[in-house]
Amino acid sequence: MAFQIEYEFTLPRGYMDSAGILHKDGVMRLATAADEILPLKDQRVQQNSGYLTIILMARVVTRLGSLPAVDTRVVEGLYTADLAYLQDLYERINTMETPSYNSVCPHCGQKISVPVNFMNAGI
Repeated sequence: MAFQIEYEFTLPRGYMDSAGILHKDGVMRLATAADEILPLKDQRVQQNSGYLTIILMARVVTRLGSLPAVDTRVVEGLYTADLAYLQDLYERINTMETPSYNSVCPHCGQKISVPVNFMNAGI
């Protein structure tokens, strides 16, 4: 199974550009550490922490319809339902599921899935 870094999506409402063209289909990539750290230096984020979402989405949404680029103006122009959709997608693709391994219960002999807790590993 290949490591997936890009995820296609369809916005619930879509972005309407200045020519009246509706853009709904796009691509979001996995976030990097820089995507989450660098916007914190932006003056707009320092003045209004809510703007972090705008910059973050502009960095990770790599395509939206036939737009030549997705920048903060495009993200600012999204309907709230679309922004909420992108935030949810961002969380789902960037949140690591707890890894587990298959084992056998030493008491009853049933197959079980045991979560791996890296924070307590080796303690």
